[in-house]
Amino acid sequence: MALKILHKPPSVTDTERPVPRWAMRLAYALPLLLLPSCLWRLPFALHFDMGQVQEASMPTYWVSIPYVLGLSVLSEVIAILTIGLVRGWGEVAPAWIPIIGGRRVRPMAAIVPAVLGGLILSLLFTTLPIGNGHRLALYGIIDTVEYTNDAWQKLATVCVTPIAAWGPITIALAIAYYRRRTPAKAG
Repeated sequence: MALKILHKPPSVTDTERPVPRWAMRLAYALPLLLLPSCLWRLPFALHFDMGQVQEASMPTYWVSIPYVLGLSVLSEVIAILTIGLVRGWGEVAPAWIPIIGGRRVRPMAAIVPAVLGGLILSLLFTTLPIGNGHRLALYGIIDTVEYTNDAWQKLATVCVTPIAAWGPITIALAIAYYRRRTPAKAG
């Protein structure tokens, strides 16, 4: 008797070719992977510093609430759109979309934005520690955020660190999409 702890994976019959199991799981896990980071941001909208030592003043509520909420929602929406790289709606545009609805999606129309987005995300969220509380990022040297105690710092690390995987995961899914959607060359 098999235990039914996990649900059955979604049907892959809506895609032209079978989707690798790892790609399907990774695409569906990505929004959940980013969720802690999105939730971590929300208290900042109401000027709760989450244990961070900040010298700069926070913007007014009418700026901070829409900005932080919008950033969190936008992050999740983009992560959910990544599921299109493993589902049929990433191969044939849904019928409800004006003009292109029901038409096949050209592979490069999905691959190019996914790879470029993955590269941009990788560059934005990848930093290297260089010592003395500084980190090297593509856009320069940044100071490491200080916290009032270790508990806040550990919570921040657990919540924010997974966002660094967003870019590489998107690139991996784009490569799997490319392999599945482009014909194999006869050699």
